[in-house]
Amino acid sequence: MSVSRIATRYAKSLVDLAKEQNKLDRVKTDIDSFLGATENRDFEVMLKSPIIPPDKKQQVFTALFKENFDEMTMAFLDIVVRKNRAEHLEGIAHAFVKQYQQMNKVSTVTLTTATALSDEAINQIKSKFLESSDTSEKINIISKVNPDLIGGFVVEFDDKLYDASVAHKLEQLKKEFAN
Repeated sequence: MSVSRIATRYAKSLVDLAKEQNKLDRVKTDIDSFLGATENRDFEVMLKSPIIPPDKKQQVFTALFKENFDEMTMAFLDIVVRKNRAEHLEGIAHAFVKQYQQMNKVSTVTLTTATALSDEAINQIKSKFLESSDTSEKINIISKVNPDLIGGFVVEFDDKLYDASVAHKLEQLKKEFAN
């Protein structure tokens, strides 16, 4: 079974259970915290390591999350680890967030620019997306800075990419002249 299929199925199970027990927002908060933990390289390596036994992984989860996570989230993590699917937990967490956003009609837009944008500029961009029929009713903008773009911007949302950066335009010109 493919990794994305596994992640989607486990995430859907968690979404359905959390929704049924009116804990969806609480579990979402836990999943966001879990995703924050996966940014730590050592934690990520531990998750994906086939050498570390499931009971050791459960001990790590208990030590890190027991105090702050809902019991449903802890039980879910326990089940996934016992089923030897710990290496898929990060993918499951991302699939959960995606399903949560679809349920709540939230679009995530990643905006990458050469320099940091002001809050006013980000709000103007957000309002343009809200007027558009391409995005959902709510917008979550993630702003990133990449000086390699030279100028312009790159927008990513709903598996779409719009590259209006100077670096991209220069690359296109370079290909044209090469032909």
